[in-house]
This record gives sequence, structure tokens and C-alpha cells, in this order.
Amino acid sequence: MDIEFNKNEDQNKQLLFQLRKKLEKVKLGGGEKRIAKEHQKGKLTARERIDYLRDAGSEFLEVGALTADGMYEEEGGCPSAGVVTGIGYVKGRMCMIVANDATVKAGAWFPMTAKKNLRAQEIAMENRLPIIYLVDSAGVFLPLQNEIFPDKEHFGRQFRNNAKMSSMGIIQVAAIMGSCVAGGAYLPIMSDEAMIVDKTGSIFLAGSYLVKAAIGESVDNETLGGATTHCEISGVTDNKYDTDQECLDAIRNIFDKIGAYEKAGFDRKEPSKPKKDENELYGVFPSDRVKPYDMRAVIERLVDDSEFDEYKKDYGKTLLCGTARVDGWAVGIIANQRKIVKNKKGEMQMGGVIYSDSADKAARFIMNCNQRKIPLIFIQDVSGFMVGSKAEHGGIIKDGAKMVNAMANSVVPKFTIVIGNSYGAGNYAMCGKAYDPRLIYSWPTAQMAVMSGASAAKTLLQIKIASLKKSGETITPEDEKNLLEEITAKYNEELSPYYAASRLWVDGVIDPLETRKVISMGIEAANHAPITEKFNVGVIQT
Repeated sequence: MDIEFNKNEDQNKQLLFQLRKKLEKVKLGGGEKRIAKEHQKGKLTARERIDYLRDAGSEFLEVGALTADGMYEEEGGCPSAGVVTGIGYVKGRMCMIVANDATVKAGAWFPMTAKKNLRAQEIAMENRLPIIYLVDSAGVFLPLQNEIFPDKEHFGRQFRNNAKMSSMGIIQVAAIMGSCVAGGAYLPIMSDEAMIVDKTGSIFLAGSYLVKAAIGESVDNETLGGATTHCEISGVTDNKYDTDQECLDAIRNIFDKIGAYEKAGFDRKEPSKPKKDENELYGVFPSDRVKPYDMRAVIERLVDDSEFDEYKKDYGKTLLCGTARVDGWAVGIIANQRKIVKNKKGEMQMGGVIYSDSADKAARFIMNCNQRKIPLIFIQDVSGFMVGSKAEHGGIIKDGAKMVNAMANSVVPKFTIVIGNSYGAGNYAMCGKAYDPRLIYSWPTAQMAVMSGASAAKTLLQIKIASLKKSGETITPEDEKNLLEEITAKYNEELSPYYAASRLWVDGVIDPLETRKVISMGIEAANHAPITEKFNVGVIQT
């Protein structure tokens, strides 16, 4: 291997080490002392409950592990937004699992907790996956109630989703394994079946203190809303169990007797590994974000047998389009070519930039995949669309709009992997979060923003200097240098894949070797939802 390969490998593995350390910390939730307290109460933690519930040795695709990373620090932080969500298997059935983490602020809901729960429900609804709620939450985090309570995408939206999922025929099963209070009480009770753990589980609209304050009644929480009350008197819950384990066993028994699901009918053959070594991804992908590379080298290490059937190979070369298989599933891939290419007119085209011809090609390829019922994979390392008079005169906006139109109206499921840059309108055209990818994950090398750090910092610096000069301040070259450093540092932090994952702009940051798993489980999930909508691009920009 050459020096460049080894350098890339070393630096990418260092980034991977940082990711693993971050995830290890996140998985401790509120910390070892809080975990010990849950165990003393006879309770399992959120992650232990999920591990016990799902099939031994089966895959689990966590969604939003890094949500709220670096946020709410003045409140002591909120690792993973105080809830664990992901796609797993229970008695062989793929499902979405949502488990409140009582080690983090007693499972209280922060604004990002609501966003993450809604994302989990969205995945269940889009893919018609059964959903299991393991409830253990003190309710809304009151100091931030104004950011979580009343708006359309806030706390209340999840109960609307409960009702919508029920009408769609999506199975919902809930277990009350700790506190379940106020509005949160509706979530398990709007599910198809609600079970409760005796002595540790409780459910009520108002706890004993609030009842005393509101109506003067003195009552303890167990009498008010414990397992015996709701299973034997009110009938609010269906069955009670002595331990977390017995309750989780009961959920497994429910899933053991569920009828078969309708399939969308995506094509799958016997899976096979890439012929080219997947581990070489660390070396072929440059750690330096400005260096060119051949995206085919990445694709060949992600697809079965390293076989990629390219569409219009010699036209619109800054976007690679073609069909392949990932873990047996037929897929259509749209990926940014990052090496400099030359078109037949003898013109040089910059890697990572979308030109008129490449946008035109991608739009047609997306339409073909919809015609053939092939899921779409977008691999992003995009700087944006080409600019300048030549591009504008050539109709770049028209061709870009055509690509966005075809992509936005696609009825086949879309999946996005951000491996490098994800800048400006390039993020949009390559199916960024705003365009409903079923799943969107990034590598630790990803950068997401309206433009690159260097370009943005220089632009922001000029704006800042103009503002200071307007107010009569004198700016020395030294001041300018310090300002640029300050602006660059802030912008670079916002470029980070962890910044994006924290805010759920992506569903997570993954080891490149997990890319095949994300795509495969994503398509398997999507196969639960037959396509009912007709592909219609409306007015196409010709």
C-alpha cells in the first residue's frame, strides 16, 4: 500500500476511535451511580431492557444515539436525549423499539427527546413497522416546557401519531416499567396493549403531590396509579407482572403470534460480500476533505461482489449512477465523483460539484429506479452545484431543479450516507434530511453546512468587519486574524458530524464498515410498506 493510503487509514481510524469513545460514554446514560440505583429498585436500564427483549444474537440498528450530544449542559446534559431508540428483532419480527432512560433526569422529556421520539415514530409509520414502547419517564422537563409542550412538532404530536398509527394498522405495544405521568400517560394507553410492572410501574395524569395541591385529596402514588389499581380497578392497563423480565417476556409472547406482513416486493438475492476488502475503505477515503479520490473505489467496497453496473458512464461524470446489490438487495446508487474529470468537449470538471449534465443524468436514473421498483442510495460528498456565467447560461438551475424534482417525488425508499462534504444545495439534491430519506447516517469524516468552513469564515469575517467599521471601530490586521480564528473555530464545530447527529439532522454517526448493515436493515424495514403512491414528477424542467 502507498504512503497516502496508510496516512488515510491512520487518520480515519483515529476518528473511529473518537466515535467509539463517544458512544461508550453515551451508553452509560446518567452514569454508573444512576445505573446502580435502578438495579437496587429491581429495575433494568433502558439498554438492558432492549437487550433482553430482542432476539439473542440479532442485529440492532440504533437511531439517534448521539442526539443532544453537547446540548443542555447548563442542566447537566442529556445523553442520547434520555431515550434509546432503534430497529431490532423480537421473535423474528422487525420492529422499532423506544425505551426511556430513567438514569437521565428520571427519563424526563427535553425538547430533543420529543424530536427523537417523533423520529422513531416517523420511521415506524413510513415503514409500517410494529413499535414497542418501554415507558419509564417523569414527564416533561419543566424548566424547558415552553420548548416542548405546545407546538406541532412538540410532545403532543406523539399521541397524534399513536392515533394515526393505530388507524394505519401498525402494531403498538407498551410496557409501563417506571413512572408514566401527565400527558405521557396517553402514550401507552393509546397503544394496542399496555402492560405494567408491579410496584415499580405507575401511571396517572397527576401524582400525589399535585392531587393534594389541586383537590386536597391525600393519596399515595401506588393507590393512585399502581399496577393493582389499573389492572384490577380502572382497567386502564391489561396485565401486571412482578419483574421487568416477566413483562418483557410477555411482549415477546405477543410478537410470537403476529400475522405476516404485506411486502413491498423489493428484489433480494443471496447476499455476498464485496470482493474488494471492505477494510480498505479507511485507506482509499482521504482524511483531508479537499483531496480528490475515485468514488468507485468506495462503492466497490460497499456492494456485493464489488459489482457496480454504471448508467451513462461517459456522460455527466461528476455523479456516478448505477445499480448494484447490497447484502443481496437490489439498489440504485447516486454518488458524487470526487476526482477531476474531463468531458467529451475537453472541459475539466471539478470533483464533488454537480454540473448540468450530471444533474440531467441523475434525474433520468432516479426515474428509471422508480419505474423498476429499486430503492435509492445517495452517497454524499458534495460541494454544491457549479456556479459562474457558463454554468448559469447552460441552465444549471433548470437541470438542478429537474434532479431535485425527480428525487423529491420518488416513491421508492431513499437512504442517504454522508461520507464527506454535504454543502448547500448539494445536500438537498443528494437527498438531505429535508427530502425524507428513510434513514440518513454519516461517517465520522462528514461535514454538513451551507458552505465549506474556509469559504464561510471569510464571508462571515467580511460581514463582521463591515459591521464594526460602521459603528466606528478601528480594525487592525491582528484583530482581523483573531476574528477569523474565532469565526473559523465556531463554524468548524458546526460542520462536525456530531453537531449534525446531536440535532438529528442525521440518524447517527457510523463506522464505514456499518454502511452495508444500515442499508440492508433499512431496505428490509421499507419492504414492510407496500408502495401505494404513483410516481409523478409533475412539471419537469426540460
